[in-house]
Amino acid sequence: MTRKFLCTALICCMTLFIAVPWCRAGEGEKHFLWKVYSKTATVYLFGSVHVAQPDIYPLPKTIEESFDKAAVLAVEADPGQVGDQGLQQQMLLSATYPGNDTLRQHLSPKTWEMAAQEMEKLGLPIEQFARFKPWFLAMTIEILEFGRIGYNPANGLDVYLAGKARGKKRIVELESFDYQLKLLDGFSEREQELFLLYTLKDMDGLDQGIGDLMRAWRTGDAKTMDTLVMKTLRDAPETRPIYDKLFFARNREMAAKVEQFLRSKETAFVVVGAAHLVGKEGVVELLRQKGYTVEQL
Repeated sequence: MTRKFLCTALICCMTLFIAVPWCRAGEGEKHFLWKVYSKTATVYLFGSVHVAQPDIYPLPKTIEESFDKAAVLAVEADPGQVGDQGLQQQMLLSATYPGNDTLRQHLSPKTWEMAAQEMEKLGLPIEQFARFKPWFLAMTIEILEFGRIGYNPANGLDVYLAGKARGKKRIVELESFDYQLKLLDGFSEREQELFLLYTLKDMDGLDQGIGDLMRAWRTGDAKTMDTLVMKTLRDAPETRPIYDKLFFARNREMAAKVEQFLRSKETAFVVVGAAHLVGKEGVVELLRQKGYTVEQL
């Protein structure tokens, strides 16, 4: 495992289980793209996938044309910083226990055994991760499992769009890697174990989950996407604090930052994980509640 891999894994972690291949919408169908109006500005909200297969490209014409109209690209965190050595070192320090403390001391026997079995499936002894915290192991397992079925962070939409925008559009971070890192490392002991435990449980149905998400994605079916994304919360209410931190609180902050663009006179293209846009507590609905006109494209 290289430092660059560790840092890249952080980027991919933030949108849980939304790493689905792009399936082009048919005639008259919708995309995971919304147009939000104010009296002075327009904001395009695009639901991103952070890891993908190469055949995700080219993107549909509607998305590319909307992107071209924008003077500003807003992303959760600028993927151009992935190679920064200081950031990689910061991540390693946050992800590891100090001194002689180890992962096993912070997990129940059941969760430890499940994690050990999953790592064995991936061809990596869990002892190699003995110093890492549960949130980082969960993130690593997710990335490795997606890689096993052909999904790569290098193909993520954030990487693609930031690359297109660099030197041509102003790039703004809605959060930052530092913010996301502190968020994960700020989980309580209980939250960290739950995060790992339910990541492990979801990996068992990963292939089927991607198929279901593909069908929702293909038609821009935000309702079905919300149902799929929130399945763990419905089945395991004890995960509510994790959802609050990873999704709902961040959704409110993202919506507030989108409002700043809507008060300006610029056109912005805002890219966030698809899970942040859907549901009653998603960014799209939060903006509607504030009186903005929102149209799915």
